[in-house]
Amino acid sequence: MWDRCPCGDGRLARPPGKASWCLPHVRRTRHRATIQRMPPRIAIPLPHFSDPEYAERAIPQYERAVALAGGEPVRVPLNRTPDEISKIIEQCDAVLLPGSKADVDPARFHAARSSHSAAADPRRDDVDHLLLDDAYRLRKPVLGICYGLQSLNVYRAGSLVQHIPDFLPKETRAKVNHEAGGKIAVAHEVEIDPASKLAEIVSASKLVASEDKNGEGHGFSRAGESANEFRALAPEGKLVLPVNSSHHQSADAIGNGLRVVARCTADGIIEALEGTAPHHFVLAVQWHPERSAEEDAASRAIFRALMQAATSRRQ
Repeated sequence: MWDRCPCGDGRLARPPGKASWCLPHVRRTRHRATIQRMPPRIAIPLPHFSDPEYAERAIPQYERAVALAGGEPVRVPLNRTPDEISKIIEQCDAVLLPGSKADVDPARFHAARSSHSAAADPRRDDVDHLLLDDAYRLRKPVLGICYGLQSLNVYRAGSLVQHIPDFLPKETRAKVNHEAGGKIAVAHEVEIDPASKLAEIVSASKLVASEDKNGEGHGFSRAGESANEFRALAPEGKLVLPVNSSHHQSADAIGNGLRVVARCTADGIIEALEGTAPHHFVLAVQWHPERSAEEDAASRAIFRALMQAATSRRQ
């Protein structure tokens, strides 16, 4: 009589008394081992539908940052049917929602359109929704960047500030130019909640507290460093990070299952959100770490955390 495999699926390939596994068990084990060796596949929707030149110009930075962190970027087109898109994303391990030149349609958060709001991109919004449906259903890790933060917050039934200068009091609105753009390496600082996952990620990047050696008051040294060599600070127990900035909207009411974990130190604008579910990696930042991932350890750490969460989910 032949023994059965401990997995219970099939008869042993060898006589009793000799250690073995059934063939289905062997095949599954080999398949899992192969999957574990593969880099995590990260779904990234094209940033914009109606401006393909902008989209093609913008997406390589995100793909490069994912590759540097050990992942495989997977472009998700915006011109396919929902079924076609679902087939693409079901093969992916995590989601990265990039920036965009569009603004989320205010109708999605039940608000009248501001005169400052850019045209919406319904195709991008629909694809983001599909990606987030899949990610929340299967607990796939999510990273949102700039527009990606706003898209995530609205998806979770939150709302947006449609134009930051209109939202801030007069005495505050001139302190920070949140629309500084990609040419400005450091636009302002953000204070990070020390009890957050983001703080853990930044701290793990082994950035050290430092004072400005040139007395400029920025809280990081420029001596012998590029402008993108950001450093985490901890004055009086606070965790502060200098960041770039390219947005005119921000989160307002916070969506279900999200919490604020960083704000601009100068005006209080929300700069990062995290998911509250303990076993689901959800992080969104309002700045653009993909722009500085090659030079800046904190930026790289954000993408590396996404890869680690995606890899852990496979196990």
